[in-house]
Amino acid sequence: MPELPEVETYRRLLDELLVQQRIVAVEVLDAHVLAVPEEELRRAVVGATVAATHRLGKNCFLELSTGQVLALHFGMTGDVGAYRDEHDRPRFTRVAFHLAEGLRVAFIDPRKFGRIRLADSVADYQRAKKIGPDALAITTEELQKGLGEKKTLIKPALLDQRLTAGLGNWIVDEVLFQAQIHPERIANTLTPKEFKALHAAIQAGATHGH
Repeated sequence: MPELPEVETYRRLLDELLVQQRIVAVEVLDAHVLAVPEEELRRAVVGATVAATHRLGKNCFLELSTGQVLALHFGMTGDVGAYRDEHDRPRFTRVAFHLAEGLRVAFIDPRKFGRIRLADSVADYQRAKKIGPDALAITTEELQKGLGEKKTLIKPALLDQRLTAGLGNWIVDEVLFQAQIHPERIANTLTPKEFKALHAAIQAGATHGH
């Protein structure tokens, strides 16, 4: 599964390719990845300009000139790419967004666990999906508040996207190793000092990955 640093790389690429660009067509090669009816997606996207990109955990958002946002979730194997000619289309492209100036931006997903959704805003999506603050935005206090009363193991607690968005399996292993906290510790037994070390390790791990 793409980890948070990789999804941030995708967001930066999408930012470079799409911001201030008008989408003139949506080519759906495999509707399996759509969590919105194809016609609704076309109505929302075709003719709109991409105003900005955002990331929350492992979700990427394209903010449209209409005010709506397109949410891209990369599942296990999702990726993005760009091409101009049909014969250069990346393998496993499921949806391609055609831009006014001729470029096509591909949502690539070999295993088809990724999803494309529409939302009224990033905040609405966050509420609907019950996603916590982004791993890079969460504070030590929020971490302590979220974990301090949990009588569960620290590792699954950190993997819960309701606490903080974007921490995957290997990043959590790395974070706990760096903070010198055993993955089988019970969350509510951590000391304030350990929460501080955990917060610092999350910032480092979510920024750089391996």
